Amino acid sequence: MTPDRVAPDGEAEGSEEREPRDDERTMRAHAGEAIADARNWPGYFLIALGLGALGSALVAAGYGFSGWAMILFPATVVLWAAGLALVLFERKRVKNAEGKDLMDQTGH
Repeated sequence: MTPDRVAPDGEAEGSEEREPRDDERTMRAHAGEAIADARNWPGYFLIALGLGALGSALVAAGYGFSGWAMILFPATVVLWAAGLALVLFERKRVKNAEGKDLMDQTGH
């Protein structure tokens, strides 16, 4: 498969190794990364599902459906853990591409 378009730096736009940085429109290293880097989206989606599961669990517990609450509370924890892990793994990949450690404090 050959790329249809080539980025200004000569790299194919669909390349897996493309950094999610927008150096042309910002001075900050990671401004807008959450939106530009689509690899974060599954993690955000799982976190949102966890919020929905938490709301459903609270409603189920409030109405006395203890069976549903006992299913949904652990599901909330699992969804949040999975979402957070995906977001952190992607963040680590981006930092490694820059030659930095995940815990490096860069600031703005």
